[in-house]
Amino acid sequence: MKVIYFLIVILACLVPGKHALHMFQQNRYEVGRYTSWISENVEGGAKRALITTIVIIAVAVSCMRLSVEHVLWVCIGIGLLLSIVLILRERKASYIKPLVYSDRVKRQILVMAVLYLLIQLWLLYRFRRFNLWLMLALCYFGPWILIYPMAWITGPIEKRVNQGYVNDAKRILNEHDGLITIGITGSYGKTTTKNIMGAILSEHYNTLITPASYNTPMGITRTVRELLKPIHQVFVCEMGADHVGDITYLMNFVAPSIGAVTSIGPQHLSTFGTQENITKEKMQEIELLPKDGFGVINLDNELIRNYPIQSSVQVATYGLHTDADYTAKDIVYSPSGTTFTVVYQGEEHPMETKLLGELNVLNILCSIAVARHLEISWESIRKGVRQMKQVEHRLEQRIINGRMFIDDAFNSNPSGSAMALEVLSMMPGKRVVVTPGMIELGDRQETVNREFGAMMKGKADEVILVGSHQTEPIYEGLRLSGFDMDHVTVVDRVVEAFNLVYQITGGEDTILLENDLPDAFNR
Repeated sequence: MKVIYFLIVILACLVPGKHALHMFQQNRYEVGRYTSWISENVEGGAKRALITTIVIIAVAVSCMRLSVEHVLWVCIGIGLLLSIVLILRERKASYIKPLVYSDRVKRQILVMAVLYLLIQLWLLYRFRRFNLWLMLALCYFGPWILIYPMAWITGPIEKRVNQGYVNDAKRILNEHDGLITIGITGSYGKTTTKNIMGAILSEHYNTLITPASYNTPMGITRTVRELLKPIHQVFVCEMGADHVGDITYLMNFVAPSIGAVTSIGPQHLSTFGTQENITKEKMQEIELLPKDGFGVINLDNELIRNYPIQSSVQVATYGLHTDADYTAKDIVYSPSGTTFTVVYQGEEHPMETKLLGELNVLNILCSIAVARHLEISWESIRKGVRQMKQVEHRLEQRIINGRMFIDDAFNSNPSGSAMALEVLSMMPGKRVVVTPGMIELGDRQETVNREFGAMMKGKADEVILVGSHQTEPIYEGLRLSGFDMDHVTVVDRVVEAFNLVYQITGGEDTILLENDLPDAFNR
């Protein structure tokens, strides 16, 4: 019977183990972020765990007079029931971003399995009444705790494996003669700018851009090793950062000759610590360029505008509300896209694009500045701007089940969300906002979300908030702004929000999807 019980406790830990690894992955395999997530979600998790704990304690107390062998039978029954319940619930569960079984995760599973088996075998060997109950409790709690020793054991291994890949990518870049490398960073807008720049530069050069949001050292490494070919003339590399030193590392790794900073704001304030740290780190994109390099900065951004660049590198500026080198006027939005006129050195160049929003006009100006530096003609630029595709999940217009959606679901930010509301306000029919709010804004998160709610008045007719906990500040902002709260609905899950959208809208209406939190933050 001991063997049967051992197998049952192994079975019972599978679902909690998967959940723990899932959350560790969504927190970028960082122990600090995982710990912060645990502390921020302890209320809901503690309540669920408390119910399980109370049940186990109650049964354990009632079985105090039983022999160890009889307790074993009771634990087998509870363990089997727990396994069935967890597995059935998991089969019905749906995830915004499922666990990816990468090689790294497979190594983590192996280490966690060994640790868990050793602990349970030791408890079973010391055949005691208390140990039997402890084995059962570890089915539920153990995997979440084992993340810590697993991370400590696998950390040096992953670091060594990753460094080998990075060194290989560096070699490939160094051996690619004549490659023009462009680095793009910013708190917001870097992915869209990368896609726009790639579309424009492709009119003249064979261009490779980092795909999707591959902006980490390993994402860039994978791009270089798997996608960069000798025929490529330009490599546009998105560079992300959420810690001090990240951009410095990537600049030394990729060594671009052209750099662009799209914006600076409070994104990832919880990991950077201060806004000053964010600003200084992002501006390394310009300051670490070679002396004969070329930088592009957004002069509309106050933090960029007021930053004293510690470099003599040539810099071009762009903006809509400042005296920048590249600017735009006569901006008009419609369901088919945006038209505007670029102004540079007194000359005017009309443009049209499928993209929406003032921020996308800024992103286009940034790309135009780089294109002109590389001597691409205005006609080619105009063609590239006109033909470029909408960027997925970034103010992307989509028709779903006969409804017009503006999909701005990727990692919303204060500037982007404000612009998304402006675009929505210009659309015909009923205007609906679906959002779970913004995250990773540190101490400013509550204030920013409250302001986001207040901005919706006059721009939206219906608001659907996803997740009662994190959307409380948005709800408060809506209420304080005088928004008609009869047209505000709070739901727990995204699927409920979509069901409601289809009930209250028709083909003539517009729905804004603002942010799409991963499972770790959606509550």
